[in-house]
Amino acid sequence: MRMLMMMCALFLHSALIYADPMEIFGVVQPKVRMMAPDFSLKGVDGNMRTLSSLRGKSVILHFWATWCAPCRQEMPVLHALSKELEDKNFVLLCVNVDRGNQDGVKAFMEEIKPGFNSLLDPEGDVRNAYSIRALPTSYLIGRDGKISGLIMGERDWSKAAPALFNMMQGDVKDIVE
Repeated sequence: MRMLMMMCALFLHSALIYADPMEIFGVVQPKVRMMAPDFSLKGVDGNMRTLSSLRGKSVILHFWATWCAPCRQEMPVLHALSKELEDKNFVLLCVNVDRGNQDGVKAFMEEIKPGFNSLLDPEGDVRNAYSIRALPTSYLIGRDGKISGLIMGERDWSKAAPALFNMMQGDVKDIVE
């Protein structure tokens, strides 16, 4: 299983590295859209979530950590973005990659009350499957379960909603032209 995840990560990393550098709000789009690696993680609320259960919805898969200052600053804006997009069949799925600090993550989430749950990846299996090398990092996953784009680093999510919605619907050329 670990070998399969490592092979998926290597293929995913290669597909994105050699992608055309067309950017929409800093989104790098792969030349070949491949299936996002599936996973099951427990959330801060104690419930398990599986990526494949969200098939049919567009997903922003956002990786963050409590020690990452830009990640912490993005939380309120990500909450607003998730509220803006929820009626458009979008899901914001945040994955915390802190190692051994689950109590700290829970305390942080209780303190800021972002309005969405965060999943916990203390072993780093999902982080490794998605080749996360910097934080924050987000993957855009289409309704078909395929990766549509990668966003590395802090972004102004407050201005991203219309462009992201159009991009995830396949209207990329309308946004860029």
